[in-house]
Amino acid sequence: MLTEENLREAVRSAGIEASPRFDEVTESTNRTALHMAEEGAPEWTVVAAGHQTAGRGRLGRTWESRPGAAVQFSVVLRPALAPERIALLSLAAGAAGAAACRTVAGVDVRCKWPNDLMLGEAKVGGILAEAAVSGMAVRHVVMGTGINLQPPDGLPDAGGIGAADPATLIGAILRELRGLCSGDGAPDRILAAYRPLCATLGRPVRATTVDARVVEGVAESIDDRGNLVVAEYLRRSTVGFGEIEHLR
Repeated sequence: MLTEENLREAVRSAGIEASPRFDEVTESTNRTALHMAEEGAPEWTVVAAGHQTAGRGRLGRTWESRPGAAVQFSVVLRPALAPERIALLSLAAGAAGAAACRTVAGVDVRCKWPNDLMLGEAKVGGILAEAAVSGMAVRHVVMGTGINLQPPDGLPDAGGIGAADPATLIGAILRELRGLCSGDGAPDRILAAYRPLCATLGRPVRATTVDARVVEGVAESIDDRGNLVVAEYLRRSTVGFGEIEHLR
């Protein structure tokens, strides 16, 4: 069970000095972290909860979880990245989540581009990144992570990673994420960590982009901005955002 005390220990174990916030129940850790970021919370401020009542996922979806059956937390980042490269942070969070699940729970979690966490064909977690940008400067990014320990009710495509201590898992994710994002050379480190963990590469995919254009082909590579490159019949298309379907 996650508590304020073991959350603080997990944050300290990751080398983070900023004080975390813990709520037994909250609507959304991202919502709380966004407010704290606007109020000046320092980088690496962690907001975690025992349960979310209005968790959110990518593309306006809700994030469903059962009390005590999921790990959910958000972290405030203040990256020295140009706005067009902040998508790399989502890949970093995905890679950190997958690596931590492997270490803590001993399960082969991989990333479905850009940042769904998959155990086989079952989704066990996801990332929600929300950024505040002024002109050409990124003020802050709030990175929310949700990982199921046990599958939520009524979602047949969802899974869980099994028994894992929530605080230990959060600490492991934070250590991985700090290693990827801190200091010079972060973009190269992120891509080097993410690509081997990406279950999408090499697979036939269908991508529906936000402008409703459908791209279908083989997921060939990930470019230096974190976009997915799809090889179609006579051309290559770059997908920067949208919905990806793995084709069997």
